[in-house]
Amino acid sequence: MSASKVKVTSYPAIANAPLVGLAEGNGTFHNLHLAGLVLFVPWLLKRLLPLVNRGGFKTYIFLLLLTGLPTTLAYWMVMSRIGSRKNEKVQLPGKNIEEYITIKDPELKKLYNGKQKIPMQVFHDAYFDGKIDFNGDVLEIMEHRHDWAKFVMTWSLLKYVLTVLIPDVITHSRQQDSDQVTEHYDRGNDFYSWFLGPRMIYTSGVVLNPDVKETLEQLQDNKLAIVCSKLNLKPEDRLLDIGCGWGTLTAYAAKNFGCDATGVTLAKNQSEFGSNRIQENGISSDKARILCCDFREIAEQKPSGSYTKIVSLEMAEHVGIRRYQTFLRQVYDLLDDDGIFVFQVAGFRQCWQYEDLIWGLFMNKYIFPGADASCSLGWVINQLEKANFEVKNIDVLGVHYSATLYRWYENWLSNHDEIVAKYGDRWYRVWAFFLASAVIASRQGSASVFQITLHKNLNAYHRIEGVRSHASIHVKLEKEPEYVFAV
Repeated sequence: MSASKVKVTSYPAIANAPLVGLAEGNGTFHNLHLAGLVLFVPWLLKRLLPLVNRGGFKTYIFLLLLTGLPTTLAYWMVMSRIGSRKNEKVQLPGKNIEEYITIKDPELKKLYNGKQKIPMQVFHDAYFDGKIDFNGDVLEIMEHRHDWAKFVMTWSLLKYVLTVLIPDVITHSRQQDSDQVTEHYDRGNDFYSWFLGPRMIYTSGVVLNPDVKETLEQLQDNKLAIVCSKLNLKPEDRLLDIGCGWGTLTAYAAKNFGCDATGVTLAKNQSEFGSNRIQENGISSDKARILCCDFREIAEQKPSGSYTKIVSLEMAEHVGIRRYQTFLRQVYDLLDDDGIFVFQVAGFRQCWQYEDLIWGLFMNKYIFPGADASCSLGWVINQLEKANFEVKNIDVLGVHYSATLYRWYENWLSNHDEIVAKYGDRWYRVWAFFLASAVIASRQGSASVFQITLHKNLNAYHRIEGVRSHASIHVKLEKEPEYVFAV
């Protein structure tokens, strides 16, 4: 199929992809094929192995449990290598790998040269260690990734899944959450300020005009205003901000709407920064506060209906799949029966490509350890409805996140010398790769952000009162329409 059927964009609001950056990757995956393989392997082993071929159904179930995960990983490994791209609408240039990257490690150079593509996991690990360099801007070269890298499951990734990711998913203890958050978010406020800027908000902003390049601060201010509008904040409200980060939304809500606002975070540096921000903005401590504790402590101590409004922006990914439903039920219990819950969460597309899988494992290992609940929108909605929430509105903000990440990326690069001087070249490289790849992933739909407005699914909830703040139904028409009448 002709590449002319794929168009490029030139919107100032985002980092627009070149044509090659719009190429589809390998999405060869079929649930029925995998399910059949998972069921077939233990049946075959039961027939062939002399020690178990006399066993019955219980033996088969035992073998199924024993082989299910290895079979799935083996399927991923094979299909990531032999599967084809979803389509060929964009033709790859077919340049030599040396056009894009410089491999300084002799052993790697022997393996990957000319038209021989390098596995993305092998590449980024070597790049972090200084064994490979980009021939130019990180984001620009990453746009051409399909021409020089291949997205395949490697033995290193399989080892990580088996020894780290799965045990984390199974356990996901409070101590694990505390250790991971402390290691990540207490690294240093300066580290985060070098890309987050003065607002210190580590969640997606919102683009209001694609035809101009709004600043990072404008994107975040847009988001703060939108979230507070969806919450329909009033002076008499009691707001809980779960996973409040550096406390900007908590302070913003108390300062602009006069409500009582409580932010909660596990990170000591964040809580101290947020408390100072509240004080510096002239907000009294009896009106707003940042608590450094586990959200579950509040859920266990506070009576039902303690808060009229609750917000959680991109924190629930860290809750974990195992404890997701418990978390949502705790939020439900803390929320007043007439209250509103604004829930923003990042997740991956359901019909994923192997590029998405490889990137997700990178993110889990290097950027957000323990954030195993980055699931599809359908999964999230199912969990929310199981917890007896009713969905009022959903805004998918993936491209908005790409715009936000692009500004973070620009900030990070502009502070190169300071970052390397204090944290070293490796940390600089890890975050440069993260931010550049995330710009692409969120722009192309590999990952996205879902902003969901909810309330309790009760007969007595007065849904009519939410019409004014239901932004998506209040459209602005470019011209007065001509109505159709019956003749």
